[in-house]
Amino acid sequence: MCLAAFPVFAENQLEYTVNQTPEVVPAVSQEEQNRLEDIYRSMTLPDFSYQHDVDPEQYYDIKDTTWSPYPLLRLNSALYFKTVVIEPGYYLLTPRKNKDKWYILFKEAGKVKYIIPVYNRDYTPESFYDENLPQPKLTTGQKVRNAVTGFAGLFKSSKRPKEKQSYLEVNDLRNNFLQLILYWGDFRYYTIFRTIPL
Repeated sequence: MCLAAFPVFAENQLEYTVNQTPEVVPAVSQEEQNRLEDIYRSMTLPDFSYQHDVDPEQYYDIKDTTWSPYPLLRLNSALYFKTVVIEPGYYLLTPRKNKDKWYILFKEAGKVKYIIPVYNRDYTPESFYDENLPQPKLTTGQKVRNAVTGFAGLFKSSKRPKEKQSYLEVNDLRNNFLQLILYWGDFRYYTIFRTIPL
């Protein structure tokens, strides 16, 4: 339960009253929470690392983009996965496959700093990005040009190819667990952390 103090003005005096705010309902049921805790306990730390902490596939992801296509995560407090402590900071999150298992790479300044396993990978719903990402605002000239080139289909665009779309979702669970869902292109990747050490 969270307590908050709000000012109340009475007879030219400033008083503070303590109001109770409603408790936040968790994103998952108790059965799902128990299942996620079991998954967390069964996950293992990765047994590999990258040479010089450089992701070899990074070049292919960024060669056609103006800026980094990876989603940026800002942490204000540490996260814990088993014995790994992810320090506060800014991280680019990248899903990678190694030996038929998926991992999320936490990159800082282009170097892989942490490697966290993924417990589930599935397809992103078809209209997810249209519903959750803001659409660019186009001028009238851009709208007319897009309509003409889309209708005719004869003109090849000189623009860079469209980069993969991405989205981050974080769910606060009971018992100090945190679920992170990384949407990257056609797939979404699930992983789980703790907010305090176990």
